[in-house]
Amino acid sequence: MLKTFRFDATDERVFERAAAAGEWAIPGGFLFAGDSTETLSGKRRQAFESGFLGLDSFGWSSFAIVSEIAEERFEELVIGLARRFVRDFGAPDMAAALPVARGELEFARELCCHPVNTVLVVERSLSEEGIRERFRTLRREAAPHARIWDILEEDGPGENEP
Repeated sequence: MLKTFRFDATDERVFERAAAAGEWAIPGGFLFAGDSTETLSGKRRQAFESGFLGLDSFGWSSFAIVSEIAEERFEELVIGLARRFVRDFGAPDMAAALPVARGELEFARELCCHPVNTVLVVERSLSEEGIRERFRTLRREAAPHARIWDILEEDGPGENEP
């Protein structure tokens, strides 16, 4: 299953509401079903284009990481999302909301066909057919880290002072 993941605090600045690191997550594209290019701007546009939805906060994360989940916890997430659909999104009752919630979580679980700790990103766009989502994995080879400083031992106190 997916969990939100942070490399740094960027999500706090780019999203209206940032998900905490380590929340269970789904892609969350359904939250933009009624949007158009005119309604997507600013931080909402950023969430649309590149956000994963944290299930606790309903905040956004730029990255998700493949994690292990117990089946009982997965079922709790299905029920929790279904309750949210009823409470906040107008689902008529739990019987109607449960299959939709399960579908969202199953889709997220299908994205986890990579080893645990694989980092995923999403790219969304609007087309005439609706919302298009593309998921990619980040690999170390794709984003190598360069060493930016060295720590050197000083010869003695005060020798490097002006």
